[in-house]
Amino acid sequence: MSSLLNFEDWFALNQLYARYASALDAADWDAWPEFFTDDCVYRLQPRENHERGFPLATLSFESKAMLRDRVYGIRETLYHDPYYQRHVVGTQLVREVVDGRIRCEANYAVFRTKLSQLTTVFNVGRTIDEVVRMPDGSLKFASRLVVYDSEMIPNSIIYPI
Repeated sequence: MSSLLNFEDWFALNQLYARYASALDAADWDAWPEFFTDDCVYRLQPRENHERGFPLATLSFESKAMLRDRVYGIRETLYHDPYYQRHVVGTQLVREVVDGRIRCEANYAVFRTKLSQLTTVFNVGRTIDEVVRMPDGSLKFASRLVVYDSEMIPNSIIYPI
């Protein structure tokens, strides 16, 4: 068991996080599921529930197919005032590297800009991730738990964090 990565792997991990944020900021919804393994887990959960061990999550998906279904919902069924979002992601803290699986986390802040309005802080928290190397050499999220700090969510969370 180790928490060390060689430079190549650390750089690849850094790029995974950067490309993920860039895709979401560009509203490239088709790209979002491709950052995950087929049998992935993606959960969005308030900090209080996470710290108390409560399973209730705002969003919970258990496969890439469920992520694709969310993309369909974003495009075809959800109606809302348009807005842009911008992710600022901190440096990843590698907690553990075991059998090619990287357990890591990073702080994030998401800013939201609605048309003709000032930019506001939309959501802040941390991601707790398990990243795996795929047969083609790429890194993907096997599990991503997004733990947001505030229980108060303005309106609803439409786009992924």
